[in-house]
Amino acid sequence: MEVLNNHVTIRKFKNKPVDPKLLESILYSGTRASTTGNMQVYSVLVTQEEDRKQKLAPLHFNQPVAVNAPVLLTFVADFNRFSQWCTMNKAKPGYANFISFFTAAIDALLVAQNVSVAAENNGLGICYLGTTTYNAKEIIDVLNLPKLTFPVTTVALGYPDEKPDLTDRLPLEAVVHHEKYSDYSEKNIREFYAYKESLTEMQQFVKENQKETLAQVFTDVRYKEEDNLFFSEKMLQVLRDQGFLND
Repeated sequence: MEVLNNHVTIRKFKNKPVDPKLLESILYSGTRASTTGNMQVYSVLVTQEEDRKQKLAPLHFNQPVAVNAPVLLTFVADFNRFSQWCTMNKAKPGYANFISFFTAAIDALLVAQNVSVAAENNGLGICYLGTTTYNAKEIIDVLNLPKLTFPVTTVALGYPDEKPDLTDRLPLEAVVHHEKYSDYSEKNIREFYAYKESLTEMQQFVKENQKETLAQVFTDVRYKEEDNLFFSEKMLQVLRDQGFLND
């Protein structure tokens, strides 16, 4: 509980390699995550070589953490391996569809979180890179991923070289619903987001982006509708190319 409750994102890492046996142990803990039907329809790509990190960096929008972390772990939804096993054993795989992609993506994300908690429990820091799905096609090429695979997230991992404060979170009552979903009143929304909006760094964020409200920073700057539509279409095309969608 202490490890979970004290999680912070680390973007600056020491120039110190992660011991191979420790990394193996952390990855093993990842494989103990829950998985649909015990199929384990995921793979984990470990990137430590500098040249390959340099190739991946622009696909993660050149975030410094993508290069400075000693280890990059790309978590992949993977029905390739399982489908081959089925075919080899006189079973016809039926996994070239969206539900199978979604199943494998859930598996991969569960493993990623297990790995992250195991890493933090061993004194390492982690940073999720949310850019993975934006440039999935290019990452597929760099990592030589076959059909029926799709990279869903990346975790940068290493020894922390910073001690950031805990990031703000919405109060529990904002995200937990008992028995059925209770929609929010305007009063609820204002109360739940009041603390976030009051933070000095958030107010500075609004000022720097020349906006009126923090919400506008998200809708007009960080996660714009046109960007969401562009990357949605791009992702759908990659899912078609990888065999998970048929028009």
